[in-house]
Amino acid sequence: MPHPTPLENYGLIGNLHTVALVSKAGSLDYLPFTRFDSPTIFAALLDAEKGGAWSIEPAGAEGEVRTKQLYLPNTGVLLTRFLLEGGIAELTDFMPVKRHEQNCAVVRSLRVIKGSLTFQLRCAPRFEYARAPHHVVAQHDGSLLFKELESTDAALQFRLLSSHPLEATSDGDAVGSWTLHAGETASFVIEATPVDDPGFIARDLEHYTEAAFADTLSFWREWVESSTYTGRWREMVMRSAITLKLLTSLEFGSTVAAATFGLPEAVGGTRNWDYRFTWVRDAAFTMYAFLRLGFTTESKAFLRWIMDRCEQLADAADLQLMYRIDGSPELPEQELKHLSGYRDSRPVRIGNGAAKQFQLDIYGELLDTVYLYNKYGGAITYALWQQICRITDFVAANWHRPDHGIWEVRDEERHFLSAKMMCWVALDRAIRIAEDRSFPAPLADWHRVRNEIYEEVYHNFWSEEKQAFVQYKGGEVLDAIALLLPLIRMFSPAEPRWQATMRAIEHELVVDSLVFRYHAEGGATDGLTGQEGTFTMCSFWYIENLSRAGELDKARLLFEKVLGFASPLGLYSEQISPQGAQIGNYPQAFTHLALISAAFQLDRDLDARHGKGPNRGHAFV
Repeated sequence: MPHPTPLENYGLIGNLHTVALVSKAGSLDYLPFTRFDSPTIFAALLDAEKGGAWSIEPAGAEGEVRTKQLYLPNTGVLLTRFLLEGGIAELTDFMPVKRHEQNCAVVRSLRVIKGSLTFQLRCAPRFEYARAPHHVVAQHDGSLLFKELESTDAALQFRLLSSHPLEATSDGDAVGSWTLHAGETASFVIEATPVDDPGFIARDLEHYTEAAFADTLSFWREWVESSTYTGRWREMVMRSAITLKLLTSLEFGSTVAAATFGLPEAVGGTRNWDYRFTWVRDAAFTMYAFLRLGFTTESKAFLRWIMDRCEQLADAADLQLMYRIDGSPELPEQELKHLSGYRDSRPVRIGNGAAKQFQLDIYGELLDTVYLYNKYGGAITYALWQQICRITDFVAANWHRPDHGIWEVRDEERHFLSAKMMCWVALDRAIRIAEDRSFPAPLADWHRVRNEIYEEVYHNFWSEEKQAFVQYKGGEVLDAIALLLPLIRMFSPAEPRWQATMRAIEHELVVDSLVFRYHAEGGATDGLTGQEGTFTMCSFWYIENLSRAGELDKARLLFEKVLGFASPLGLYSEQISPQGAQIGNYPQAFTHLALISAAFQLDRDLDARHGKGPNRGHAFV
């Protein structure tokens, strides 16, 4: 079996409907087609033999090729450079941004810069997560049509266009090999094709590729230039912003938690979840990151998505912690038993059974999104406010209930700290909106409940033994979620109990710049065996707390250390292994938005120390 490519050796491209991962070797190893949560046509990332891939590589040069990957600055356009003794070549990969997912296309352009090189191409799609057969048929315009062999109208097909000759193999792949000299190019495009398309129109592929390249560059550069962020670490902040944008649906305004499914939290382990859905929590935090950087269009689009979810609720209790990107509530979980998994990590799961869990924290994150939008993005309507009142009343009546917690543990429900603190946020933000906009609201009741939650956390989630706030009521386990307490403005960084909690977290969960979310032994569990890595978003929470507490030199040093754990392209997965490798689904929105928040706060605090502006703290969520 081919040796698996490390996650940090993949670059992300996308068109705001779906994404693809391209390896340093020039192989497109992952592509849900044509939507983030669609079945894959390429999934070699999860099974190198069965998953399917689209490779373009120098022929007969194994072990002799050095490769480098980079993004064109401030864009989602990826370059892979092949460096050989006989020449240098460059592969450009991107997906043109289109209004509709039905126009999904991937463009790959190969150019030889020096010398003469022979390249070989193999396009080996495997439809329906490598579960459905297909065939390939040559078309009159020279393209190849790949079609899933299904009898339903939902059967998928796409065509492959090439500037150089290709031939179909008996097993349904497309192959080709050519020698290119310095200055010569080759272009390749796959594009979704409606099943009922009456025919294909031949076109100048080279002209199309050049025009699509120029349009894609323009789109990304104009988008980045609209940001108001001018602080330190701008390159990393903008790379994180572009990554978040790539994970955001142009059609629906929702953001998926990560690009992938089935990638393990520990190699060989069983915590292999599908993250291609919209978590209310993750998307809410993402919108705050966009607002901080001046991207208000994304916040408005997500607010419309949230309004639709609220209006569809028969009862506030029906709010799910996650949905499909179009708002559909059904995410049935199943295992793809025919796939070996990334580095033999089984099972490979699609769908997510946690969708139906009861999690109280999502109400706080939702209301904080509305609060921030109302404050920084634009005034909310009274119609939305009525929905917010309904949700706030539900929180006021149910905040004392146990739930599954922010980490979605799959064993018993408990009274988690994460739930209580985010219920406090829900009441606090609803009160602030009502007072700011003079909306009618039962403020006396909301104030009373907010105070009750504060007292509950302060007195009943405090452990004298640990000298810290703990994961759940009555427990003795530390949880990095407590790092959010000052960031949501529930406790001051000067609060003695918080300072003691910070010291306890540093002692038990922090390893230099990396932070574990909690130690599973003794804490809430998901019922699965095996270990996990450090959670990179928790590292950024820790750094932001250091900055707010005035430990700027330490915060800056640790921030730059964590930046050193990024992939060569500036991407992060969910976790970092003990060996420093990216693990978990990749790239992960939560990690990138936490990076933005930490950079933003640290930059402000450094400016304030040097007299460049006021140190105005504001909430993370």
